[in-house]
Amino acid sequence: MNEKIRAAREIALSILKPSEKELERGLELHSSSLVFDAYGFSPRVPINGDILRETAESGASNWELKDLHEEMIMTGHLRDANARKECEEAWQEAGVTCIFQNAGEECSSPLQMLKRFARFTHCADMHRAFLSRASLPEDILKAKADGRHCIYMTTNGIPLAQEWHSVEEELGFIRLFFQLGCRMMHMTYNRRNMLGDGCMEASNAGLSDFGRAAVKELNRLGIICDLAHSGWRTSLEAARISSRPVVSSHSGCNALSQHPRNKPDEVIKAIADSGGYNGICCISDFLGGSKDISSFLDHIDYMIKHFGADHVAIGTDKAYSSPRAEGEWAKLGNSYPKSRRIFESFWPPGSLPDSDHPSLAWTNWPLFTVGLVQRGYSDDDIKKVIGGNVLRVARAALEGIVI
Repeated sequence: MNEKIRAAREIALSILKPSEKELERGLELHSSSLVFDAYGFSPRVPINGDILRETAESGASNWELKDLHEEMIMTGHLRDANARKECEEAWQEAGVTCIFQNAGEECSSPLQMLKRFARFTHCADMHRAFLSRASLPEDILKAKADGRHCIYMTTNGIPLAQEWHSVEEELGFIRLFFQLGCRMMHMTYNRRNMLGDGCMEASNAGLSDFGRAAVKELNRLGIICDLAHSGWRTSLEAARISSRPVVSSHSGCNALSQHPRNKPDEVIKAIADSGGYNGICCISDFLGGSKDISSFLDHIDYMIKHFGADHVAIGTDKAYSSPRAEGEWAKLGNSYPKSRRIFESFWPPGSLPDSDHPSLAWTNWPLFTVGLVQRGYSDDDIKKVIGGNVLRVARAALEGIVI
């Protein structure tokens, strides 16, 4: 493995200190199990610093530069053999079968969302011997059986027509994105939208009438309702009215670490009662405590002890990034213009972490399983946490749906 992956692995092992027997059992269990990241990102390749600098110096707008940057990190491995090899290594070292891939912007604009959908679909089409795009849960099982990896699409918002003629017309793009392969959607991002309040809104006002109609439409089409960035009341109300399991794909337990992105017990119970799960993320500042792999495992412990092993998953909210990325960014110097933060992703001061503990690296997935072995859980319960629960909810979302 490359130096970055190895260093992160050694740091996590120095914290866990597993016995030889625990390590062997955990690694074998991880290798043989279907591992499904409840929310994450495919490995990313470095930008081309020279091209991005030249584009910036030519007078390109911030949005054009953002678009070029995303194109580079999402699809660059298709044109660079070394980058492809590095991405494949990251997938293999992580031992992840499938990622619930964020393929949509933090917004409700269908056109913006389509860009990421196109890029990830293109990657899967061009890299199909190694990576596929799953449309159904059975595709994920087949990828595991074939020794391949796959992505299952999600968005950070519900696509809206934004014409406001009728509820039905406004929600019409949901079906289109289902046909494109989207299988999960955020109700809100951090801020308030027309569906409800996000987790960073102090008012905590809950779902709107339009939001209730959106939950019903997600249920009808077979798309999972994701409440990870939704406000507590929005989350509670959505969980209680949904006829299918809802999830918080990448979050934590507010009882252990008070943060707007974590969920209180009342909300977690409502999600569990719907048949869904709370996905524990790998963001240090959300986890609190020592902010490392031990804190991460503490959140999983809390979930299992209070809500059962059927209602917890791992949604890393992470990607592997090449160690070459820093050098490429350095090539830009001061040529990349500063821009204001977009409304949807505005975070109050102090709530967005600057860095994460290296023990929580995405490629340390096998050690998450080792850590659960150390905590004394059965193989069956561990399999649920590392992928089984996500697969179960993916199936439940589509049960009875005529596609």
